[in-house]
Parts: sequence; C-alpha cells; structure tokens
Amino acid sequence: MASTPDPAYAGREYPATGPYAVGREKIREFASAVGASHPAHHDTVAARGLGYPDLVAPPTFAVVIAQRAESQYVADPAAGIDFSRVVHADEGFTHHRPIVAGDELVTVLHVDSVTQRAGISMISTRCELYAAGPDGEADTDDHVATVTSSLVVRPEESA
Repeated sequence: MASTPDPAYAGREYPATGPYAVGREKIREFASAVGASHPAHHDTVAARGLGYPDLVAPPTFAVVIAQRAESQYVADPAAGIDFSRVVHADEGFTHHRPIVAGDELVTVLHVDSVTQRAGISMISTRCELYAAGPDGEADTDDHVATVTSSLVVRPEESA
C-alpha cells in the first residue's frame, strides 16, 4: 500500500454499487441508535398516515448506503488509504426525496479532491444515491440523495 493517498484519484468515479434494499428493521435499528424517535421511523401506520408508502429513514441513514460505496475507494490498494489513520472530518446530506423502506438504492462514488499539506491528506468524496431501475442500474430520473464526506488521513508516525 502507498504511504499516502494518491492525488491522481481526484476526479475518479467508481462504478455504481449493486442495489441496497432498505428494510424496515434497518430503519428502526438506525433510528433507535441515533435517537430518532419520530413515529414515522418506527410505525408503518404513522408513516402511511403522513403520506409515505412505508417507514421513513432518518436523514442520516443515507450514510449507511454511502459508506458501502466509499469502501470501493478505501479498499483500493492503489489509492493509498490506510484506514487506521483516517479521521472523519465532515458529512453532508442533500435529500431529493425521503428514503423509505422498500427502496432499492444504488450509489455512484466520486472522489472530488485529494489534497496534501504538511503530510496530511484531505479527501472529499461525493456519493450520489439513485433508485435502482428494473435492470438494477441507477435510475437517474430518481435521484434520492447526495452524501458528501471529508476525510483527513494523518501521516505515518516517524520511528
């Protein structure tokens, strides 16, 4: 593995992930873990009463799906990411529609930038989440969310 992240990865787009099936129990578990107590996250009757087809995921649930796509980059040996030195600096969410139980979502990962200063690497990624079409590919007419992430990779410690 390279000792620092490769700046040549800036601008890279990874292939879409396989579909992620959003399940009711995953939504409930995530909502409980983050303290999201709104009934629409836990009770299908409450969610449907609000006009949703099923349980609604908390907004930050999108990170579960995005991290699957980001793992393509982190696990790519040529990218030079030593995950033991990664500090998660920031996460941002833009939702184009709610994520609901029953969705099947695919994600396209973009490495927007890789910069290095004083031995520290700063990486910005963007995950575009789309509904999966009948063929399992991204339905670009159903853009569900954008998740942006900033990572800092600390330098290796000197011996």
